[in-house]
Amino acid sequence: MKLVIGRDDLTEAAVEAAGRCVPATEVQSLAIRPVHNASKPFVNESAIDICELAIVTMLQAMAFEKPIALLPVTTLGRYQHQTLVTVKDLTVADVGRATVGVRSWSQTTGVWVRGFLSSQFGVDVRSIDWVVYEDGHIAEYEDPSWVRRAPEGSKLPADFLEGRVDFAILGNELPDDPRAHAAIPDAGGAGERWSAQRGFAPINHVVGISLDAAHEHGDAILAMYDAMTDAVRRARNGHGGVVMEPCGFDGLRAPFSQVAQFALEQDVLPRAVDFDEVVAQTCAALGVAASRLGG
Repeated sequence: MKLVIGRDDLTEAAVEAAGRCVPATEVQSLAIRPVHNASKPFVNESAIDICELAIVTMLQAMAFEKPIALLPVTTLGRYQHQTLVTVKDLTVADVGRATVGVRSWSQTTGVWVRGFLSSQFGVDVRSIDWVVYEDGHIAEYEDPSWVRRAPEGSKLPADFLEGRVDFAILGNELPDDPRAHAAIPDAGGAGERWSAQRGFAPINHVVGISLDAAHEHGDAILAMYDAMTDAVRRARNGHGGVVMEPCGFDGLRAPFSQVAQFALEQDVLPRAVDFDEVVAQTCAALGVAASRLGG
């Protein structure tokens, strides 16, 4: 089995657990960094068996009937309000009449932020001049007609700093420039309040499994789930009573359902994906009841 997980603690836990069920030589950890570079070969080519991937990529894979399933482990959860940034004298009140750059239309951070703009700030996201720079991870997916592609060779960080876009949605790519600032006032507090009201934080990354691996190595994958869940819980950070990185179907249901709704509204998904559908596919692949995976 080929495994790609971005966090060393989860990788070590998963490999050790799998090694108790199958020969150690059958478990290979691949050092692919950044971890999102593993998503395309996982979902399009079945080249990886267990893979960390963005939650929106998982949703799209389900919608396009890719042969994968969710293993309900969150590897990255975080507040997102601070990722809408500008170098201009602008705030979120100006975004409805502006140009906004985002790396990919199906980027999970972008889906969350557009959902906040619509549901929290009353912005018609289709009124915004959206500029995207890359394709998503699912080969069959096409950006909606109301989104435009940046000119060939353009880079979002450069366009952002040089003022060719008014705002950008940037997570880890935020430039170290004193002019860059969050467009949402008290963005950290806004994120905490949003999560406290709903009882969950936005999820970025989860774990996917190939259906072939689930059928062939179900016991090893269940052992990996138990070990990764224990590792996440030991390292878990809570903010204001909100669990940032939930595990198990019960923990993932609310954030998964929320981002699925946002993604459908934004034409990121070709059809609705219900969480019960996700649960059923995983349980069928592994031959277990939902309660075995936390709900």
